[in-house]
Amino acid sequence: MEFTRVDDSMATERRQMAPQHENHPDERLTRRIGAAGWVALVILFGLLGAVLWYALMAWGMMGQVGISTAGWIFLVAGIVFTVGLGAGLMALLFYSSRKGRDF
Repeated sequence: MEFTRVDDSMATERRQMAPQHENHPDERLTRRIGAAGWVALVILFGLLGAVLWYALMAWGMMGQVGISTAGWIFLVAGIVFTVGLGAGLMALLFYSSRKGRDF
């Protein structure tokens, strides 16, 4: 599969042919959230609250459960690895998008 770069004159022509918006240049910045969006937010925050309440109740019912030093080390290492992997994959996604290598 071979990728070709679009000629600059063709890109300029396409931009000129695209419909011009009379509103704000970027309409996504001026959109407001609708009723369905507010309902979704209320449901999601309600679920988040329920999960946090359940987690705190379960943690409190366990009594004196201790985590050893090795446990804390592996817990922190797992968090750092997971966040690093996610950040690295997102960086690759943006890099490939900028270079025009995504499909």
